[in-house]
Amino acid sequence: MNTCRSCHAHLANDEIAIYRRLVNRQSVLYLCKSCLADSLGCSVSLIDDKIRHYREQGCYLFPTNPDMV
Repeated sequence: MNTCRSCHAHLANDEIAIYRRLVNRQSVLYLCKSCLADSLGCSVSLIDDKIRHYREQGCYLFPTNPDMV
């Protein structure tokens, strides 16, 4: 189970995927949405919007059915 490297919260697949998409595709350490938003200086809702956007665009990091991962 992956955890946030900052707050140690358990991570959802989308949190890992958005970190890889925005920060580093090869990363093995991740931040949760809240810590990522703080790090990037944006809101969690903007992170959620980006996840929806990439999923709608067909990015392979974000399957259309997140339960399939």
